[in-house]
Amino acid sequence: MESISITGSKRKSLGKADAKIARRAGLVPCIVYGGKEETHLEIDERQFSKLVYTPNQYIVNLDVDGQAISAILKAIQFHPVTDRIVHVDFQELAGRPVKLTLPILTKGQSKGVLAGGRLRIVRRNVKVQGLPEDMPSFIELDISDLAIGKSFKIGDLKIPGVTFLADDSQIIVAVRMKRGALVEAEIEGAEGEEEGAEVEEASAEGGDAPAAEAAAE
Repeated sequence: MESISITGSKRKSLGKADAKIARRAGLVPCIVYGGKEETHLEIDERQFSKLVYTPNQYIVNLDVDGQAISAILKAIQFHPVTDRIVHVDFQELAGRPVKLTLPILTKGQSKGVLAGGRLRIVRRNVKVQGLPEDMPSFIELDISDLAIGKSFKIGDLKIPGVTFLADDSQIIVAVRMKRGALVEAEIEGAEGEEEGAEVEEASAEGGDAPAAEAAAE
């Protein structure tokens, strides 16, 4: 997993009033938990641009007044009107497995789509568990060989050391026949059945005639 470095400083005092003052100054109140003790800090809002506004996951190397803390982003709160960041939660990495949601990105152009099929993306992310160093920032899925009627499922994903917290049978992406083509295929199939029935009926009538004539003679 890729990493991002962010610097911050410990909050001198806690409380709503102090948090408001920090926000007016362009600082975001944050907390780091999961280690021996919680750390309350404030970070310049501009430093979150590469961390927050992306689906990818990163290891965050925090520098808090010279103290190095390795963590991951766990939660973020936005203001309901301004959409600015009001609070961020980090979980400290202490050599224990963590649970994360990894984005799933598709790569290539499906041969099923080139043949006239329709690509259907069912899942764009998946929850996983493992050590951060074993996890990628995102999962890349090559769909180049995906034909019409085929799909990729959770069970098809393999990352050493990482457990997928979803049912193996859940579909991620599939290629389906377009509705117009499907209706046309159904009509052609129905017409084929009717023609087959007519041929069979004609054969039956043709077979009965000689027998009837022979009986008449």
